[in-house]
Amino acid sequence: MSTSPTPATDLRRALLDADPKLSRFNPLPRILAHDDFQTGTHGWTELIGNFDGNGNLRTVDDHMRDFRPPQLSSCTFFDTGTHGALSGTYALKLATRPIAGHTAVGIRRLTMAGKGLVQLETYFTYKSEATLGKDPANNSFGGVEWDGNLHPSEAQFGALTVATDICGDGGTRYHTVARYRNTTLDNALDRRWVYPAVPEPTPREHVQGKASLAYLADFTAPDPDDWKPFSDPMELCYNEVPTKVNWHYLRWLIDTDARKNVELQINDRIIDMRDVPVPVYEEKYESLETLLNFYFSVRTHSNVRNFLFLDSVLISVDW
Repeated sequence: MSTSPTPATDLRRALLDADPKLSRFNPLPRILAHDDFQTGTHGWTELIGNFDGNGNLRTVDDHMRDFRPPQLSSCTFFDTGTHGALSGTYALKLATRPIAGHTAVGIRRLTMAGKGLVQLETYFTYKSEATLGKDPANNSFGGVEWDGNLHPSEAQFGALTVATDICGDGGTRYHTVARYRNTTLDNALDRRWVYPAVPEPTPREHVQGKASLAYLADFTAPDPDDWKPFSDPMELCYNEVPTKVNWHYLRWLIDTDARKNVELQINDRIIDMRDVPVPVYEEKYESLETLLNFYFSVRTHSNVRNFLFLDSVLISVDW
C-alpha cells in the first residue's frame, strides 16, 4: 500500500535508507519497535498459559506448559560451524522438542495507542535439525528421496506461524493468523499459507469446561479441518540441506480499526488477505483492553526438532 511522495516522506525515506538496520524494511509512519537481536531478546518471551491465584503452575493448561523460551542463536551447525544472522552474529531462535506435534512460541506484548494499520516485518529462516548417522532410511522421508538436490529434512519441517492477539472496544477479542504449512500432518509437502476458521481456545474456556486440550494439541486451532488455505503452494528457499541458511523477507499488514487482515508479503510475492476471515470471540474478555500481542511459532510434524530463526523484527503503525 503506497501513498504519493511528499518532501516529508522523501526525507523520511532518505533517513531510513541511511541506516543499514532500517533500510531493509518498509515501515508505516510510526515505528513502535525495532528488535535487533544482536542486543538481546527485546521482550520476545515464551508464551505460557494462565495459572490460578495461588501461583500453581499445575493449573496451566496442558497444551501450554511447554512452548519453550526463545533463545539467542549464532545459527551454528555441525558441518560449517557458526553461520551467523543476516547481519551480525545473533538471531532469535524458536526450537521445538523432537516430538511430533510439539510447538515452540515466542510472544511480544504491547498495547494500542490508536487504531488503524499495523505492520510486522521480519527476516526469517526455517530449518529441521540435521540427522546424523549411517542409516540408509535417513535418505527418505515423507515421500522425499535425497537426489543431491531435494533433501528429506525439508519434509521433516512442519509449519511456522505469525499471529496477533488483539482486544478492544470493551472486550472484543480476536486473532489474526497466517501459517506457512510446509507439510501436512502425515509429512507430505504442502507449502501453502493457511488460516484458522475458529478462534484460539483460551484458558477461560478451559475453566468453563468448553475446551480441554492435550499436551501436543495445536493451540491455535486443534482441529486440522479448521485450517483453510489462502494461497497456492509457495515454494520457499529451504536450500537443499538443513544447514544452509537463506533469509526470507516477511511483511504482514493488518487493520485493527476494521479487524481485518490486509496483505502478506513473502519476498517478492504479495498475497491479498482482505477476504481472509478473522473469527471473533462471542464472549467479551476483561483485563485485556487495548491488547496488542504478536507471536511467532514453529510446529514439528515429525520426531525431529524444528527451528525458526528471526534476524530482526520491526513493528510499525499509521496512528
